[in-house]
Amino acid sequence: MSITLRSEDALLYHAQGQPGKIEVVPTKKLISQLDLAMAYSPGVAEPCKEIQKNKEEVYKYTAKGNLVAVITNGTAVLGLGNIGPEASKPVMEGKGVLFKKFAGIDVFDIEIDCSDPDKFIEIVKSLEPTFGAINLEDIKAPECFKIEQELRRQMNIPVMHDDQHGTAIISAAALLNALELAGKHISDARFVVCGAGAAAIACINLYVSLGVKKENIIMFDKNGVLTVHRKDLAPEQFVFARDLPPQLTLAEAIKGADVFLGLAAANLLSAEMVQSMAPNPIVFALANPIPEIDYHLAKSCRDDIIIATGRSDYPNQVNNVLGFPYIFRGALDVRASEINEAMKMAAVYALAQLAKEPVPDIVNKAYGNKALSFGREYLIPKPLDPRLITTLSPAIAKAAMDSGVAKIHITDWGAYRESLEQRIGIDQRLMSRIISRAKQQPKRVVLAEAEHIKILKAAQVLIDEGIAVPILLGNKNIIEQLCIENRLDLNGVEIQDPYEEKNKRIYFGEKLYEKRKRKGLELGDGPKLMRDHNYYGAMMVELGEAEALISGLTKDYAATIKPALQVIGVAQSVSRVAGMYIIMCKKGTFFFADTTVNVNPTTDELLEIIKLTAEKVTFFDTEPRIALLSYSNFGSSKGEIAEKMMQVTTLAKQQFPHLLIEGEMQANIAVNTDIQKENYPFSSLAETGANTLIFPDLASGNISYKLLQELGSAEAIGPILMGMRKPVHVLQMGSSVREIINMVAIAVVEAQINNTHWKNGIRTE
Repeated sequence: MSITLRSEDALLYHAQGQPGKIEVVPTKKLISQLDLAMAYSPGVAEPCKEIQKNKEEVYKYTAKGNLVAVITNGTAVLGLGNIGPEASKPVMEGKGVLFKKFAGIDVFDIEIDCSDPDKFIEIVKSLEPTFGAINLEDIKAPECFKIEQELRRQMNIPVMHDDQHGTAIISAAALLNALELAGKHISDARFVVCGAGAAAIACINLYVSLGVKKENIIMFDKNGVLTVHRKDLAPEQFVFARDLPPQLTLAEAIKGADVFLGLAAANLLSAEMVQSMAPNPIVFALANPIPEIDYHLAKSCRDDIIIATGRSDYPNQVNNVLGFPYIFRGALDVRASEINEAMKMAAVYALAQLAKEPVPDIVNKAYGNKALSFGREYLIPKPLDPRLITTLSPAIAKAAMDSGVAKIHITDWGAYRESLEQRIGIDQRLMSRIISRAKQQPKRVVLAEAEHIKILKAAQVLIDEGIAVPILLGNKNIIEQLCIENRLDLNGVEIQDPYEEKNKRIYFGEKLYEKRKRKGLELGDGPKLMRDHNYYGAMMVELGEAEALISGLTKDYAATIKPALQVIGVAQSVSRVAGMYIIMCKKGTFFFADTTVNVNPTTDELLEIIKLTAEKVTFFDTEPRIALLSYSNFGSSKGEIAEKMMQVTTLAKQQFPHLLIEGEMQANIAVNTDIQKENYPFSSLAETGANTLIFPDLASGNISYKLLQELGSAEAIGPILMGMRKPVHVLQMGSSVREIINMVAIAVVEAQINNTHWKNGIRTE
């Protein structure tokens, strides 16, 4: 499902809170006067003197070795063209975010007000002392060719124009695999290329390095075929000019061609042209957002076609994010002086080979349990594949070493791969995977508070991104007016107003009476309760009119959870529910329980909380490493809580021998492996640390996650309600739109993996 973005939402995203998408965060403590004296004067003089003696020490004492400049002059920004340096800044910030998310690389974006190539080169070259590498971005052709070539020649740090080489590397990997599947040799394949800009030229240059023959390539730009008779071609384009008649058309050239590469504009390739290609045609229609030929049209006109696009909603997406974060990561880690052809080729072969390896369950789940495997619809890895960094970056680093451009040599490759995972926090893509899984099979989700604008904005995103099918509870007139005022398009979305649904209230009330008649509910109470959106929504889920319920934005937790417990109830073999938060911070991803439900759980209740939490952590494709928390470390202090958690630890290890459980222990000890190794080497968490924290009572858990969220800049996902018979989640009051979307996505995936269906309260296979 493609993503539909509204201009108002995109503008608000960039403007809300602190404007922009990036900030600078200190990596050292700056608490005391001593800290400040160390960070600046007089302490800073010491590293300055060491660097003065040996410039290479700058990598030891500063951030240079992990700092990339994303630099542009704004002359060729996305599909917007020459919009200028200021207007290009959001794009450059976005590129910096991707560097950080996927490879743990810090970025300063630099927008230079200069269109003169020579001056631009001079400016960028002068920045070499600051950065470990340079990523050139969105610079128009043909100037970009000269700029990159000169900077590579003049600078002693890696320089790469990603618009050229990123697309080239990813598409080349796809090409190798496509040719293999088509049974064609690269030296025999005939190519037609539509587009002759920076990306297209880089692609063809790399393809030639792989074995494509120049005489087998016909290129077109907006002015027609590239022939030796044209006088308007740049030197880089003229290399691929052929002695062909200037009037040659794309339709004529493509007859019998093996490969079409499009890096031009929408709808330039017709079905008839595709039908005229050779058997097993390879079509890379990479124009964005609309490719040179519609994916479904191309598939319908040739059963034997192998097609790739730049879009995420079709197979074989050629996406630069598969390459540049990991290429720069590997280059920085061996302090390469450049990104050379050997390194690019290493990236191509590493990507191509990774697509042939068994796909981990974590990736299959993210893309809808499709059991991905090498073939016509899986030529290259998916962007959410966590193996990319541990496959590409080592390949790049090794190629840099072998080709003689590395100043640092890695000897322990296992340790290096571990450091790569630790650097980015491999779990940071957790919600990306969940949302991707949700999109594969959207479920009906009741949003009980649809008269709130945050709920409606979330519903808009859920529809646009194909995450869920929202059902809105509330007054239809109020909802429609809010949509008009906020320019939302929720036409066609189901709206139910419990006050207006008299017959349904009576029916739902009767069903509730049958459930609760021996628990104090009188016959006439049921329909009255159904005026409450939470009772009404819970009954919709119970009777199969929806698969999940989300509420709690405007009501306290207890008032929201009670109807769900009375109507839907707990899962089989569960005696009470519990709440969990996912805390995502710089140190990693952690799971906190119980944070929302059980005030002062008993030993037996804590054992059930451990069981529910371990199951839910596993649901998020993570192996639980469980610490039972207290103010005591392994019997160091006495008291009711310490003794309770000590007892629970003993019982939990007996009851769940397959789980990694340790305790009782203080929270900081649980996540600090250095302290454990030094003081508690017997701890089963001494090597790995805990990622799942079980709190002794509601107060400690609730206080901890809220303080981390506010003071520690941690992102909290939740509360996740565990133990219900069907997916129900209670939002934190005041949740943001994104937090609502996250909870809906989790509920959808929970509904997906529940392989049973419900009709009128009866479970059927």
